[in-house]
Amino acid sequence: MRKTCILIGAPIDSGQRRPGCLMGPAAYRVAGLGRALADLGHAVEDRGDVALGPLPEVATPEGPVHDLPETIGWTAALKTAVEEALGDGFPIVMGGDHSLALGTVAGAAAHAAAVGRPLFLLWLDAHSDFHTLQTTTSGNLHGVPVAYAAGRDGFDGFPPFPAPLPPERICLFGIRSVDPEEHAALLLHDVSIIDMRVIDEFGICAPMREFLETVRAVNGMLHVSLDVDFVDPAHAPAVGTTVPGGATVREAHLVMELLHESGLVTSLDLVELNPFLDERGRTARLMVELAASIMGRKVFDRPTRSFG
Repeated sequence: MRKTCILIGAPIDSGQRRPGCLMGPAAYRVAGLGRALADLGHAVEDRGDVALGPLPEVATPEGPVHDLPETIGWTAALKTAVEEALGDGFPIVMGGDHSLALGTVAGAAAHAAAVGRPLFLLWLDAHSDFHTLQTTTSGNLHGVPVAYAAGRDGFDGFPPFPAPLPPERICLFGIRSVDPEEHAALLLHDVSIIDMRVIDEFGICAPMREFLETVRAVNGMLHVSLDVDFVDPAHAPAVGTTVPGGATVREAHLVMELLHESGLVTSLDLVELNPFLDERGRTARLMVELAASIMGRKVFDRPTRSFG
């Protein structure tokens, strides 16, 4: 199915402490994201980079929270950009660190509520990002978006999340780094957790298809947030939060093809690309290839068959 792909740049690196992610949108453009999508027959509209408006005045929270006004400002700007884009097509947000998902998932949730459909979130990441402003020990706000989307308390100063997602509509897929505070909170929420232990035991396909069936059963919309560190750093080095033991290139492409075949994905984040840490654009090109896979590129088109 051909789509109108709307590219939205999110030049953000205030959510973590290693500079460089703000160059991500330019790197995706140079690596040919728009061209790859057009070659698949999709219409492509590049709306440029989102601009950060006036910063809100917020009380300084206790603890080591970094760049809170900037993060709240980006959240509001990206919520508007994604909500508007979903009315016109398929938004692909080019980041930028993962704090951008505070706004992108909020925009998707607002649109889903407006059209009367449930929103689901697939979090492809090494980390669970389930901290709040009170539990983060690093103060880096790229570690809080899932908690915000789930409606957890502890986000004073942020706009209320529109229609918080019930935890069972959230799937953390490929995680392998969870802080103790996040672990304790996740035990109290019915979030679907497909960590690398589950993937090692059962493979990629079965748990992914199970989650996608829950989305399909209720005619849900699916927002996919793809972090560079979902992939093992041996294949994708351009990220400031490397965690060994991630998905191989082959596994990552399989996930993307399963998502494409489901027909359920309605919006996409590409996050945490730091071109300053890349090797001759290697990671940027891989992320473009993965985005192309989720939008329909295959090594070989074949009818569906069973290997039972």
